[in-house]
Amino acid sequence: MTVPPAKLLVDGKLCAASDGSAFPILNPATGKEIGRAPDATAGDVDAAIAAARRAFDETDWPNDHAFRVHCLRQLHRALVEHGPAMRELTTAEAGAPAFLTTGPQYDMPVDTLRWTTDLAESYAWETDLGFAEPMGIRTLRTIRREPVGVVAAITPWNFPNQMNLTKLGAALAAGNTVVLKPAPDTPWVACELGRLIAEHTDIPPGVVNVVSPRDNAVAALLTTDPRVDLVSFTGSTATGRMIMAAAAPTLKKVFLELGGKSAAVVLDDADLAAAVGMTAFGVCVHAGQGCALSTRLVVPRARYDDAVQIAASTMAGIGCGDPSDAGTICGPVVSAAQRDRVKSYLDIAVAEGGRFATGGDVDRKDGELAGGFWIRPTVIAGLDNTARVAREEIFGPVLVVIPHDGDDDAVRIANDSPYGLSGAVNSGSPERARAVAARIRTGTLSVNGGVWFGADAPFGGYKQSGIGREMGVAGFEEYLETKLVAEAA
Repeated sequence: MTVPPAKLLVDGKLCAASDGSAFPILNPATGKEIGRAPDATAGDVDAAIAAARRAFDETDWPNDHAFRVHCLRQLHRALVEHGPAMRELTTAEAGAPAFLTTGPQYDMPVDTLRWTTDLAESYAWETDLGFAEPMGIRTLRTIRREPVGVVAAITPWNFPNQMNLTKLGAALAAGNTVVLKPAPDTPWVACELGRLIAEHTDIPPGVVNVVSPRDNAVAALLTTDPRVDLVSFTGSTATGRMIMAAAAPTLKKVFLELGGKSAAVVLDDADLAAAVGMTAFGVCVHAGQGCALSTRLVVPRARYDDAVQIAASTMAGIGCGDPSDAGTICGPVVSAAQRDRVKSYLDIAVAEGGRFATGGDVDRKDGELAGGFWIRPTVIAGLDNTARVAREEIFGPVLVVIPHDGDDDAVRIANDSPYGLSGAVNSGSPERARAVAARIRTGTLSVNGGVWFGADAPFGGYKQSGIGREMGVAGFEEYLETKLVAEAA
C-alpha cells in the first residue's frame, strides 16, 4: 500500500497500542494480509476518552465556530489531496469496487464534509424568541444551540469512509470532541484519517482520537463510560440494541443507524424490465453490503416468472470480480465470516422451499483471487414474505422475489417487516407511485428511480432501523443540545 502503517491517534499523538499488540488486515479479494492494525487496549480507550473530555472541557474548541470551520477546511483539502491513496486503500481493505470510490465510498463523503463545514459557517447558533411576560416578568428569551460533549463514533465496515466522515464531520462542526472506533475489518482507513488530522490540520490534541480495538468488550467501554455524552453507531440492529442498553444507566444520547430489509415495489403498470433490472443491479453493488439496498423485490403475481427471469439474467451477467478492476460492480464480501453467514442464509432458503434462479453458492475463483471471500449474485424465488430470507438482513448479493396481488397487498408486504430504512416504488403513473409511497413506513424511498442520497438529505429509518438521522441539517443537529436563556429585561 502507498499509505503509512496504521496507528492510533490518542491526545494528538500517533502511536501503537500501549501493549504493542496488533492484528492482521486482510484484503477481501485475496484473503491475504496487507497490513496490521494496532489492537487498542482498554487503557488506550480510557486515554482517548480522557483526552476528548479534557479537550471539550478545557479548550475553546466547543465555542470557536470560526476556528472549527478553518480546521475542517484543512481536513477537506488533505482528503482531496490524498484521495488517490485513500481510494486504493478503500478498495484493498473493504473490497469496495473501484468505481464506487469516486462516489459513496470516498468522493461523496469528502464532499459531505465540505457541505457540513459550510453549514457550520452559516448556521444560526442563536435564535431570538423576543420578549414575553411570563408571570408578569418581562423576559428576553434566546435559544442557543451547543455541542453535546464527547462523542463516541462507532462505524461499520461496509462504507467506512462514508460513516467515518459523516459522523466525524458533523460532530466536529457542531463543536464536540470525538473518539472514533472503526470496525475491526476496516481499521486502516480510519487510522489514515487520524494521521491526516494529526499531520495536516490545526485540530488541537484530544479533539479527535482514533482507536481500533478488535475485542468487542474493549470497544464497549465507549458505551458505558460516563465521560462519553453521545454514542453515534451505525451497524446491525442486534448490536444497536446492546448499545442502547449499555448507554441507559448513564442516560447518554444515542444515534443508531441500523439494519434494513427494504422492499422495491413494482406496480402492474410499471416498466417491468427497467424496474427489476435496476433493483437487481443495486443488490449486486459492493456485493449487496448496504443496509439501504432493496433486497426484497415485490412484483405483480401475474408477472412473477418474468420478473424472476429478468432479475436472474441481470445478476448472472454482472457476476463478481476483482474490485480493483474498473468494470467490477460486485466484489467480495468483507470476510470469511460474512461469506459463511450469507451461505447459511442460502441454505435456509433451500430448507424453506425456495429455489435459486441464479447463484446460490460461493464462487470458486482461481489464481490471486482464490483465497477471497466470494458469493455469486443470487436470486431466490418461490417464497413469500414469511420466509426468514425475506425478513432478516443477509448483507450479501441476494435478492428475494415476492409476488403481490395489487397495490394494497404490495403496501402490506413492504410494511410487514421489523425494519423501515428504505425502499422503492415503480409505476407508469407518478400519482399512483406517490400514493403508494406515502403508505410505506420507511425513512427513505425512491419513486421511479429517484435518488435519495445526498449531503443535504437526512438519512435514517423507522422502527428497528434506527433512531435519529444522519446527514443534512437534521444529521448535524443530532450533535447539538438546545438551551433556552431567559434574561429579565
